Amino acid sequence: MALRPASSSELLIDGKLVTGNGGTFDVMNPATEEVLGQAADATADDMDAAIAAARRAFDATDWSRDHAFRARCLRQLRDALLAHADEFRELTVAEVGCPAFLTSGPQFEGPVTDLGYFADLAENHEWTKDLGLAKPMGLKNTREVRSEGVGVVGAITPWNFPHQINFAKIGPALAAGCTVVLKPAPDTPWCAALVGKVIAEETDFPPGVINIVTSSDHSLGAQLSTDPRVDLVSFTGSTATGRKVMASAAETLKKVFLELGGKSAFIVLDDADLASACSMAAFNVVTHAGQGCAITTRLLVPREKLEEATALTRDAMSGFAAGDPTDPGTICGPLISAAQRQRVESYIELAKSEGGTIEVGGGRPADKSAGFFVEPTLISGLDNSARVAQEEIFGPVLVIIAHDGDDDAIRIANDSPYGLSGAVWGTDPDRINKVVNGVRTGTMGINGGIWYAADVPFGGYKQSGIGREMGVAGFEEYLESKAVATPA
Repeated sequence: MALRPASSSELLIDGKLVTGNGGTFDVMNPATEEVLGQAADATADDMDAAIAAARRAFDATDWSRDHAFRARCLRQLRDALLAHADEFRELTVAEVGCPAFLTSGPQFEGPVTDLGYFADLAENHEWTKDLGLAKPMGLKNTREVRSEGVGVVGAITPWNFPHQINFAKIGPALAAGCTVVLKPAPDTPWCAALVGKVIAEETDFPPGVINIVTSSDHSLGAQLSTDPRVDLVSFTGSTATGRKVMASAAETLKKVFLELGGKSAFIVLDDADLASACSMAAFNVVTHAGQGCAITTRLLVPREKLEEATALTRDAMSGFAAGDPTDPGTICGPLISAAQRQRVESYIELAKSEGGTIEVGGGRPADKSAGFFVEPTLISGLDNSARVAQEEIFGPVLVIIAHDGDDDAIRIANDSPYGLSGAVWGTDPDRINKVVNGVRTGTMGINGGIWYAADVPFGGYKQSGIGREMGVAGFEEYLESKAVATPA
């Protein structure tokens, strides 16, 4: 099968690859600004058909009860996608603009391989738990609790890590026995649509179990949120949009999973290896041009070491020039679109107006005549009340802020509407543990520790979201519990 479309992709609805009623829309390479081809542009009618197919597949087939079959289909999909790995890597770098090295990790290979983890959960989960004999109101009963898929899942995903986020929803939802309608971001439709092609042509997924609807129309996501046939909405994106999803879903009292924004703190204690910490902070924020919700974008350093830390971070960021994402050595690629570049540039100008100093970067690379590139940028001279320290920028922009000891660092880290991720560097285990316990955030890395894995739950505190994705906790988001009693 030739995977990459010659000109356009198709929707996957009810087991068939179909064209969208809205025609097509352009797919652009953010590194070159060239049009790669077209994606199927679905309408509300297409989304209606996809929801109907998912509802029918859940209600009228054995999909939700055949755990072994679901596991087999997930492993089929994993193996088929890996067989097309080279094509998917090329496609992902071209469409997402992500550095090529990331396709061996979270931009493709990692989340595809993780489908095996969710297949294992489908096989090994305790679907029926025996609670034994009891005498409620003096009457003998045997009781059990059954786990069942919640039903039809509407999955709405962003463009920054499309494979990782798509499969973090598809994998556990299908493993749990749900059926799915996936609405991917219009900036990266091919990454999802070509998965649909593999599903239709190389796996045994029954019609309607998984539907993939690409569209330039953002209102189709709202359609998933309001349609009474959808039982759960799983959304990853901005906090502002997450609020709208939650409000829309309230009309039909759907379950809602939200993975939203972040403004995570990288805390450096006074006993840390300062050079290593600053180098890692710089690497984190420039990776994939800073387009990650869990990237640490506030660097908190001891006040007495602020000048040294600023110099070390400036030097490190100077070595990570924005470059061609197809180059194996590139860490910082382009932003996804002209609109996103404008957003990042507006925050850099805002930092200047607030009295900040641009230590390095701050503009577009002089050697790039095309592509949505912004130089890795370090901002100093501001405190945590500045808007660039409080708001999610989603670009390669790091704000360095002084703290006055461990307690102050915890205070500053928590002085944010978000609580998604974080990091701490130091040598004293007790002090490190105090920071980890004190910062209200869903994940923390210690001295470069990597928490991302299929079995680790991911999600945030406060306005960073509701619920967890990945791990057993993420799998259980897609389950309902049914208590059953029988007279003994």
